[in-house]
Amino acid sequence: MSYKMIVLDLDDTLLRDDQTISERTKDALLKAQEAGVKVVLASGRPTEGMVWVAEELNLADYGSFILSFNGSKIIDWKTKEEIYSRALSTETAHQLYDISRREDVGILTYADGAIIVEEENEFASVESRLTGLPVKVVPSFKDAVREPVVKALMLKEGERLAEVEKKLQAELDGSLSVMRSKPFFLEFTELGVTKGASLDYLIGQLGIKKEEMIAVGDSYNDQTMIEFAGLGVAMGNAPDDIKEIADYVTASNMEDGVAEVVEKFVLEELARV
Repeated sequence: MSYKMIVLDLDDTLLRDDQTISERTKDALLKAQEAGVKVVLASGRPTEGMVWVAEELNLADYGSFILSFNGSKIIDWKTKEEIYSRALSTETAHQLYDISRREDVGILTYADGAIIVEEENEFASVESRLTGLPVKVVPSFKDAVREPVVKALMLKEGERLAEVEKKLQAELDGSLSVMRSKPFFLEFTELGVTKGASLDYLIGQLGIKKEEMIAVGDSYNDQTMIEFAGLGVAMGNAPDDIKEIADYVTASNMEDGVAEVVEKFVLEELARV
């Protein structure tokens, strides 16, 4: 199979634990793009938190793409055109705030280039480190959120948040997409917005078949794209149930797992042509 697109999650997939890209991985992805293969960065991060990765991999030079906010936005990184966008209504964001109070968990969203919270907490600080966005503590979440937002996150330690996830998936079934991106992040997006669904839209615009796509990820918000792609790949550091749904399991993010996939399924194939 000749693959035309490689889709990559960022945290714990493309990025090492120190938030860097290995030279081996960078070299493999640049070679793939030079050969005409599109690279899509697909993350739960806000767009601003993905820019440096796009620049390091020269996405603009090769007409590659960013898929941010778990699929709520798709940006053509060459033109910077936003070709797809979905958002939560203000009313929905306020509803999620009320639910977070009821369940005694934290909540954050994004506005004006900042992370919006009512009170500082360790999980918002993690999101700030990952995205590079500042945390803005506001007196009232609802007063601060007066426009639609792309997504919201509820925050708590993993064991408690797993309980909340199960409860809210049932309660909000048919109205919102609910998924965990990390043990302590429970993410809410517009119904039907997932990485897999957004990639379906993107390849439709590009005339690429899903059989010509590789998708690589490590977590539960990557499940839809791993299942959707012609070759779905789980990282070696992924949970066992994510590995079980993948077509291939590569090495961990600390062992150049992404480079292994690109070299094995893209560059070696190109060398044979």
